[in-house]
Amino acid sequence: MFINKDSIVINGVSMGKYLVEAQFLYPKLWGSDTGRETLAGTFGGTFKGVFPKLVLQYRKLTQTELELLSPIFDSPFQTLTYYDTSKKANITMTTYSGDWAVINKTLGVNEGLQVSFTSTSKRV
Repeated sequence: MFINKDSIVINGVSMGKYLVEAQFLYPKLWGSDTGRETLAGTFGGTFKGVFPKLVLQYRKLTQTELELLSPIFDSPFQTLTYYDTSKKANITMTTYSGDWAVINKTLGVNEGLQVSFTSTSKRV
């Protein structure tokens, strides 16, 4: 949950002052043996776990801010801390990030951007 400016921290950098929106997703990962059984019509399979994912929407960033944050976005893995409402605690996890892009509609002015961060381990 995005409860204050320091409630989302990635690689030691507080994200609060850069964000306009934070989505907290809790996707369930199932094994390849999962699906509807043909005769009974019931759902079955191997549940692998819940792998938290944060989708962060950043405001327009200055060049200096982008130069600070882009190494985090570029790195293959990040250390991310956030407040988990299910656990009622701050959770620190290793994540990998999705693709990101910088859009300039005007020379030297960066539009907002979105980056997703997915846990490499299931939530305990």
